[in-house]
Amino acid sequence: MFNFNLTRLTALAATALLTATVHAQTAKPAELKIGITTFLSGPASVFGVPAKQAADLYIEQMNAAGGINGVKIVPTYIDEGVGTDKLLSEYRRVVQEQGVRVTLASISSGNCNTLAPVAEDLKVMNIMWDCGTEKLLEDKRYRYVVRTQANATTEMVATVLYLLRTKPDFKSIAVVNQDYAWGRDSWELFSNTLKALKPDVKVVAELFPKFGAPDFSTEISRLQALRPDVILSTSWGGDLDTFVRQAAQRGLMKNSLFVLPLAESSLERLGATLPEGVIVGARGDHYFLHPELKDDPKLKGFVQKFKEKTGAYPIYSVYHMIQALDGLAAGYDRAIKANKGQWPSTEQLADAMHGAEFRGLTRSVKIREDGQGLEDQLLGVTKKVSAYPFPILDKMAIYPGDLVTTPVGQKSPDWVKTVKPDLINSPRIKTYAAGK
Repeated sequence: MFNFNLTRLTALAATALLTATVHAQTAKPAELKIGITTFLSGPASVFGVPAKQAADLYIEQMNAAGGINGVKIVPTYIDEGVGTDKLLSEYRRVVQEQGVRVTLASISSGNCNTLAPVAEDLKVMNIMWDCGTEKLLEDKRYRYVVRTQANATTEMVATVLYLLRTKPDFKSIAVVNQDYAWGRDSWELFSNTLKALKPDVKVVAELFPKFGAPDFSTEISRLQALRPDVILSTSWGGDLDTFVRQAAQRGLMKNSLFVLPLAESSLERLGATLPEGVIVGARGDHYFLHPELKDDPKLKGFVQKFKEKTGAYPIYSVYHMIQALDGLAAGYDRAIKANKGQWPSTEQLADAMHGAEFRGLTRSVKIREDGQGLEDQLLGVTKKVSAYPFPILDKMAIYPGDLVTTPVGQKSPDWVKTVKPDLINSPRIKTYAAGK
């Protein structure tokens, strides 16, 4: 009898302990700690620091309005500029020692490739807030990893479509991309899309200088000798700025049409260096003079606050950071509703993030069942106007995300080969003149 009661009491105690543990895991926290990776040092900091400034400003606004379901957000920042090994160590530390259960990581595609499987193993909700690698969510299904913006496929397909609409008769192209995952993968997607739509174009040079290269004289000399009709560079941040400045100084931009899918972030920094007629992408529909939303209170109000705080206009890394935060809030709202008003577990949040639909500062984004966000794409050509000391975008077009994104279950390198020419002038693509 004694042994039976002891066994029963032990079982009851274990059940109570388990119940208390589950309750502790899902109880509404005093604060929501989130870890955010961004470049705070190195050449990519011109891209990463504005994103941190945006996060600080937007989290302050969110907390002033009550945070997420009454819980204030407390960010911890991790510098991506320290290198992959130290980044991984810091990521583990904030999760395992500081109690962070939600992370926003990362900018670099290489860092996303490193951190996503770690987040999955640690059962941490991770939002890939900016990286473009399409392979990550196509090669594996994750529960705890989603992306709140488009991937490289969406961006490159839209860029090819815009190029063919703008300059349909070009004969030759060259590429100058950073030598790492993003540079290689984005060129593969761009070139395969171009082959599907205009197979007679000749690729005269494929140049991949190292990430962070300070001197592009070798590449520029070769391009001057080849004189391609079009020069593509999907580089970004300090690398793109350096390449454009050196190319402009040597007159390269007078002879070829430059296509820069990530150059929205460089418009203000490059200023008058960037000539008219350059094709520029916004990695989404992110632009402070958005043709539909420039007077929208949410966008216009944030642009003003950001300009007052930093002295600069927001760039697409800013928009992506805010989309991640709004996406996180939308995920919590869905999870809390599904949990009958109670604070959700990380597992419940992760499940709710798949299928979440939300709006950052521009058009709305929806996260698919595979974790990939559908984000519309804006492109235009540079135009100089008296109102700004840097070029603005003219002849803009916005491409619906679902029109230019690989369907769920397919692989981008294969899918882009099936893109049809009728997409170039699809009636779903909206076009705008500057200021319209």
